[in-house]
Amino acid sequence: MPPASRPGAQGQHYRTSGVVRHVPVAGWRENEGVSGVERDRDGAGRARSARPRDGLGRPLPYGVAGVARQPEGVVRTPGRTVAEAQRLLDAGMPFHAHEVFEDAWKSGPAAERELWRGLAQLAVGLTHAARGNATGGARLLRRGAGRITGESGGADRYGIDTAGLSGWARALADRVEGGAAPVDPVAEAPRLTR
Repeated sequence: MPPASRPGAQGQHYRTSGVVRHVPVAGWRENEGVSGVERDRDGAGRARSARPRDGLGRPLPYGVAGVARQPEGVVRTPGRTVAEAQRLLDAGMPFHAHEVFEDAWKSGPAAERELWRGLAQLAVGLTHAARGNATGGARLLRRGAGRITGESGGADRYGIDTAGLSGWARALADRVEGGAAPVDPVAEAPRLTR
């Protein structure tokens, strides 16, 4: 296919399998200190990793079968968002559940953004705890717990059990921060609704 050019880019962009691959001009390093010369880009030229991912969102080597990605930018009803995120949490894929919440946070009404953002932080906090990152996991779990209880004023919205989720997140944060081994994301999956 013909190269796609981007103003100011020091190289060429080639479209392969729906992803634009950037190949810099010989001798020019796009990212000083970063090895490799190829960067995955979407059709608009934004950096997007095309590497397959595992169930916790960790990158796998190119060519390895990974877990199907959540499509980005999907607008769902609040009920559908909660149901899809719960399905992913129950399957041990909190990273993917965080992406569902992120879609709701970015596309929903401004008055609900903190709720969805807090739920996304809970899911990514569980992701970090499952990956063994106790500090990052605990921090995100606590931040998300504070956000969902602060946003809602303690009132549940769409059947979401904000008080129960906040308690779950704080207890898990204490446990992982206390030196517990990486958690099992299926065993630790929270119930989003009562």
